[in-house]
Amino acid sequence: MSRPPFLDRPPQVTDRSLTTRRGAFAVLDAEPTGTCRGTVLLVPGFTGSKEDFIALLAPLAEAGYRAVAVDGRGQYESHPPRDRQGYRIGALAQDVLAQSAALLAASPAVASGASPGLHLVGHSLGGLISRGAVLRDAAPFRSLTLLSSGPARVARLPRWRTRAFGAALPLLGPERVWRALHRREGTDPVSVFMRRRWLTNHGGQLRALGRQLRYEPDRVDRLAATGVPVHVVSGEQDHAWPLPLMDEMAVRLGARRTVVEGAAHSPNAERPVPTAAAFLAFWREVEASPVATPATVRARAAEAPDAGAPDAGAPDAGAPATDAVE
Repeated sequence: MSRPPFLDRPPQVTDRSLTTRRGAFAVLDAEPTGTCRGTVLLVPGFTGSKEDFIALLAPLAEAGYRAVAVDGRGQYESHPPRDRQGYRIGALAQDVLAQSAALLAASPAVASGASPGLHLVGHSLGGLISRGAVLRDAAPFRSLTLLSSGPARVARLPRWRTRAFGAALPLLGPERVWRALHRREGTDPVSVFMRRRWLTNHGGQLRALGRQLRYEPDRVDRLAATGVPVHVVSGEQDHAWPLPLMDEMAVRLGARRTVVEGAAHSPNAERPVPTAAAFLAFWREVEASPVATPATVRARAAEAPDAGAPDAGAPDAGAPATDAVE
């Protein structure tokens, strides 16, 4: 899980509720400094929350972007769905589409014609959910950044861990599982927050999304066919998806590839300044390129292979630009 480096809200960040056609979601909303260049939606991963992106919000806002980090359904301060079907990748992807629509409807950049869409960032499991949103409707998105997120299910060891974790939760309860995982728990504010977040996350969400991580199939070719520009970002090492797997995914996508030096699975929390700089460089490059119309993007998505694949099941050109960010 990501450990935020701090919890104090930067001056331009507000903690509020985002109302969408699919309900309300807790968000951290950073207003841009000066002219608004565009809107960014940041989707956290398994066991995470909007606070995982707190160190990115001020740098992005200072660069002119409205940056909004969200708690997904059943995640920390957002309400759970009515039944477990609401935790399928498809349902969570629909939530991201609803969140994106609500943000774009209120975006001064869109209203002024400065930006034709939203930059979407998904961390780890949030990358799989964000990919699902783009596959369902690519038109709202100017770009997609997959942060420490791979092409399909996680590697063998994390699969085993999530399976054991899912079995232990209903038997032991979240409190005892937390104590087993954190035998030397700190008393500093971030450690206290981490424990509170764990106990607040809905148990059904943790079990269901752990299963999604074990069974998500490869949808890389479908994503490439949408034509949405993609940025694959990771640290120098990753326990969930080995780097060669993300390197290969970037090649298949024709994506920009960035490796953040000194970071592991959570560059957003471990090395936020160079991670934000990598995001900004990619977005400026994308914004300088010709814009596909919504109709063109939808047509590409409709022509993508495997368009009718289920949301979960058994797992199943061109060299990317590569950056090493210090």
